[in-house]
Amino acid sequence: MGGYETRNLTKDKAVMVALINREQPEEKVVEYLDELAFLAKTLDLNVVKSFTQRLDKPDTRSFVGKGKLEEIETYIKAEEVQVIIFDDDLSPSQLRNLEKDLKVKIYDRSLLILDIFLKRAQTSQAKTQVELARSEYLLPRLTRMWTHLERQRGGTGTRGGAGEKEIETDRRMIRNQITVLKKKLEKIEKQNEIQRKSRQNVVRVALVGYTNVGKSTIMRLLTKADVLAEDKLFATVDATVRKVVFDRIPFLLSDTVGFIRKLPTNLIESFKSTLAESLEADVLLHVVDVSHPFFQDQMETVNQTLQDIGAGDKPTILVFNKIDQYKHLDAELLEEMDNPPPTLEDLKKTYFSKGEHQAVFISATEKQNMQEFREVLMDSVKKRHFQIFPNYLQDSYY
Repeated sequence: MGGYETRNLTKDKAVMVALINREQPEEKVVEYLDELAFLAKTLDLNVVKSFTQRLDKPDTRSFVGKGKLEEIETYIKAEEVQVIIFDDDLSPSQLRNLEKDLKVKIYDRSLLILDIFLKRAQTSQAKTQVELARSEYLLPRLTRMWTHLERQRGGTGTRGGAGEKEIETDRRMIRNQITVLKKKLEKIEKQNEIQRKSRQNVVRVALVGYTNVGKSTIMRLLTKADVLAEDKLFATVDATVRKVVFDRIPFLLSDTVGFIRKLPTNLIESFKSTLAESLEADVLLHVVDVSHPFFQDQMETVNQTLQDIGAGDKPTILVFNKIDQYKHLDAELLEEMDNPPPTLEDLKKTYFSKGEHQAVFISATEKQNMQEFREVLMDSVKKRHFQIFPNYLQDSYY
């Protein structure tokens, strides 16, 4: 596993830590750390090294074993590393012990994602949702407040001498903040519910998928609207809804927050109103980055999340994006492999023949097969539209 070196030395240096075990074999850990490095980059952190340890389960005190902890401590002191990122969630006691031992800023995966969401949120609803999830996550972890809250107060440096009274004051402050945020979110959600009810007589289509698969690029093409599309994880946090008209039939298209494995439970809970766009949609466009080596795992993550929020049985079109970037190994390498990866044509045959969901293969950036995609989408939209309006010029469309 490499060092993920970057040239921007003005960013805070960070190292990553992950465990290899039965649930997470080495191949998976490499993938998870690649994703974690991308998450860190999104938060403007400069990841310089990764540490892994083979351990059946996390050490209850410090996540990693004593020897590995000493190795990490030696490295971060020598290289003046400011941040350590753990690829799994830490318990409050683990966080407390690690901060005490290492004396640097500690992120676990959930807190890293929460801070990215906080940075990316644009609307009042999204900001409130993330602040609520972050506050609920931090409440039991207020052991060393300078790590996470000093930025909110505008301070710098450490508060190593904070006593129990200060911690209890901070806890009371967070509890009060949670109460205020919940009331604010309830008010916003009531307003959104009124908006959603007004859309009941219009077909609704929702883009769903793993983060960074190209949903926003597809939305921009279909709507010709100025929608943010970046090669970063969670470029979209807010649900964006646009009206689209094809063949004189209108429908509403929404771009929802990207899913990711190990998404914090409280973040899913806070974002239920945003995810309601998926729950209330008539058709889901499940966008998949077919060029990603583990795209099937990403599909499973999305499908499981949809099941969790009650949207798993929606009519769905699988949109395999980025076919221009799909790489197939050359003949010599294929001969050496027992289970060679499929060609793009193999994948098409597989998913076209499954029959559970319709599938299309496109490249949104290169605009490949977009006409076919539009036709498949419009077939689904028309079917639902004529269920809502059975006498709406149906004969003229067929």
